[in-house]
Amino acid sequence: MTQVDQPTEFDAKAADSGANATRVFQSKENAAGAQISQERVDEVATAAIKAIHEVIRDKQVTYEEYDALKAWMIQVGVDGEWPLFLDVWMEHVVEEVANAEREGSKGTIEGPYYVPDAPELPADCTLEMREDEAGTPLLFQGQVRALDGTPLAGAIVDIWHADDAGFYSQFAPGLPDWLFRARVTADDEGRYFINTMQPAPYQIPTDGSCGKLIAAAGWHAWRPAHIHLKVSAPDHQLITTQLYFEGGEYVETDIADAVKPELMLAPTPRADGSGNEVTYDFVLDPA
Repeated sequence: MTQVDQPTEFDAKAADSGANATRVFQSKENAAGAQISQERVDEVATAAIKAIHEVIRDKQVTYEEYDALKAWMIQVGVDGEWPLFLDVWMEHVVEEVANAEREGSKGTIEGPYYVPDAPELPADCTLEMREDEAGTPLLFQGQVRALDGTPLAGAIVDIWHADDAGFYSQFAPGLPDWLFRARVTADDEGRYFINTMQPAPYQIPTDGSCGKLIAAAGWHAWRPAHIHLKVSAPDHQLITTQLYFEGGEYVETDIADAVKPELMLAPTPRADGSGNEVTYDFVLDPA
């Protein structure tokens, strides 16, 4: 009897990843049912359509190019890559507008790979990983505080990131469901001590429609290594952000344009020689 090899993360397909991203987004509470007034829809949709009209006139778009766009947009839907397209090329501007008035920590995009309801872990913890997990061990530690410096006891640090090969659990085959995903509860001083592995840069999927756009435009498809976080506490605004590594590859050329100078980590070797450590504190605005 012939043994069938099980797929691994290296067999990940854009269509499968896109389908998972679509499923997760559609499961969000009120994701498609927000109450937006007719006047607001008219205002924004009209402005967006007019902006496209101006691009067509300015760039003298041909029917051949128009038909290529139609075919590509249809294929984006077939591939389930609208979450990827919007999160890579649009979300950073929405985030910039939405959080312009924040006084505390800087946010950035959520991206398409968040999964809610991750396992709950205490302040001093180790994220789920495989027995032979590749990469450099990393202690990610810090404190959550209010604007006035008050520690926020019991704050929730919702963390997720890619592995050393650049793949996310639940978006590539062969990975444990909750690999490098957890909701960590900070201690009475708002502190957390999370043991994990340092993630790697990764390419957004290139075998689907987004990859075809990247190839046609001559862009690169890489994101710098980063850690995703959603940090929250009662009576305070949740912050969604990503933290990057100083000197890391693609930090200056992130395809998602989501890197900010305030979001940099500077890893240093741990005293016991067991990998690196970083410290990053979060300051939350009042609700």
